[in-house]
Amino acid sequence: MEAILQVFTYLSDLGSMVMIPIIIAIVGLCFRLSILRAIRSGVTVGIGFVGLNLVLGIIWTYIGPITTIFVEKFHLQLTVIDAGWAAAAGVAFATKVGAVIIPFTLLVNFLMLISKQTRTVNIDIWNYWHFAFTGAVVMTVTSSMVYGLLAAAAHCIVALKMADLSAERVQKEIGIPGISVAQGYAISSVPVYVLLEKLYDKIPGLQNRKTDTSTIQSKLGVMGEPMMIGLVLGILIGIVVGYDLKKVLELGIAMGSLMLLLPRMVKVIMEGLVPISEAARSFMEKRFKGSEFYIGLDSAVTLGHPTTITVGILLIPITLVLAMILPLNSTLPLGDLAATAFFISMATPIHRGDFVRTLISGTIMMAIVLLFASYFAPIITDTAKNTGFTFPEGASQITALSAGNWVAFVISKLMSLQAVGVAIVVVLVGALLAFSKKFVVPK
Repeated sequence: MEAILQVFTYLSDLGSMVMIPIIIAIVGLCFRLSILRAIRSGVTVGIGFVGLNLVLGIIWTYIGPITTIFVEKFHLQLTVIDAGWAAAAGVAFATKVGAVIIPFTLLVNFLMLISKQTRTVNIDIWNYWHFAFTGAVVMTVTSSMVYGLLAAAAHCIVALKMADLSAERVQKEIGIPGISVAQGYAISSVPVYVLLEKLYDKIPGLQNRKTDTSTIQSKLGVMGEPMMIGLVLGILIGIVVGYDLKKVLELGIAMGSLMLLLPRMVKVIMEGLVPISEAARSFMEKRFKGSEFYIGLDSAVTLGHPTTITVGILLIPITLVLAMILPLNSTLPLGDLAATAFFISMATPIHRGDFVRTLISGTIMMAIVLLFASYFAPIITDTAKNTGFTFPEGASQITALSAGNWVAFVISKLMSLQAVGVAIVVVLVGALLAFSKKFVVPK
């Protein structure tokens, strides 16, 4: 076991820049793609992710400082510090459940595949921390690693099924064939956004209204282009936070760059995945008629949509206002505040790129996230102390907006009942597997 853990730790430490090309190439070879084409696909996807991460660096470089300024301007005095996803992931991976989560999740995924309960192969191993987090919370509450692993498995199974159910909509809206999103937080938002989509269809004024980026561009002309929207949005935010002229213009150009470059990086990823998707479809049709195969990727691949980035930026001040007015909230948004676009990554495809619906849903989702992040704060704090985590200065309790996951909440609450809770979770997961075909998100 120790040797196995060392192997997976080494592979994880290689990082996505190395591992993504290798994994994609191996997947291509499994589906009878030639060696050179498999390697080319892997390298292309890897380069796409490198470019994607470089462009996303604009968010941390230019939006990060703005979040701090907004916090100071709003004079927020809250007791729990949002330490960010990196801290939450570090704490989760440092637990006993986290130590085995990569091979354990791969095993669960493999069993789901051979039993034909999923079409997704989740290669996004760095985001397995969401499953580790759920398991670590349950282990902290129950003092049982077995219950912790069962909780992680339940979260993983839910993620795979939600990835399957939303795959066609994601592929159509994002424009990348043969993929799904199985990231542990993103999938928890899918049922919420689907229910809200059905609700919007019944509300006058939202029923037959379409306000996607193409509609906006047709009305505004050049000023409706994503690049120009980013430029104007960046300039306005710079003025609001009190930047001087130089910083205002820098922020405007940075936001314009973000809106222009993100979709282009997603296209590079698509270029590498198309041969894999075609080979997988051919392979499956020969051996399993009617079957499909999805490559489970990070929700970052959805951020190239202009609606997602635009709404994500607008959600920064909205989230701060919510933090002030929400009853039961004790979380000071900070570490994950610049990453609000990730919280609506599935809203855009489900709402078919509609700006108004995505903005409303994003506001509702950030309220949900704040409340669950506040709930998890004592447990995350205790777990962090047990793993030797270094707390931010002045913080007595920590949490992360990215840990504000209602699926983790439900599983942990049920698992706190121990044997009875396990039985309930098994029944619920079994029901999801049995009836999931009735709930496919339509194209």
